[in-house]
Amino acid sequence: MADNFKFDLVSPERLVMSEPAAQVVVPGTEGQFTVMAGHAPVMTTLRPGVLEATLGSGKRERIFVRGGFADVNAAGLTVLAEQAIPLAELDAATINGLIQDADAEIAAAKDETTRADATLKRDQLRAVAAEAGRPSGATTH
Repeated sequence: MADNFKFDLVSPERLVMSEPAAQVVVPGTEGQFTVMAGHAPVMTTLRPGVLEATLGSGKRERIFVRGGFADVNAAGLTVLAEQAIPLAELDAATINGLIQDADAEIAAAKDETTRADATLKRDQLRAVAAEAGRPSGATTH
């Protein structure tokens, strides 16, 4: 059995999870990465996506995270997310609202960099909606 490490997931509202974990798959801005005990130190930003934690008990938790940071160090993994919602609680209205917000950012963009960033965010949110099995009814621009 794999060694466990300390895993904390924090959102502005609350401590979402503080558990020993065997592994956590994190949706980093540069791509997904898996953290296990003894992982090299790293700090990265998060993209909208699903964080998947395999806890020390063997239970698997899937949580939508939007924005924030992941910090891996000798003490374990700390994820500070702008928003964190267990996938089972993520309803269509919430995800579609986030997609519509991204569409509004695209429409209001004053330069290509801002437009490209908002388009990437919208596309990532649509991927989360598909993974969660929720239809994404927002329109394409």
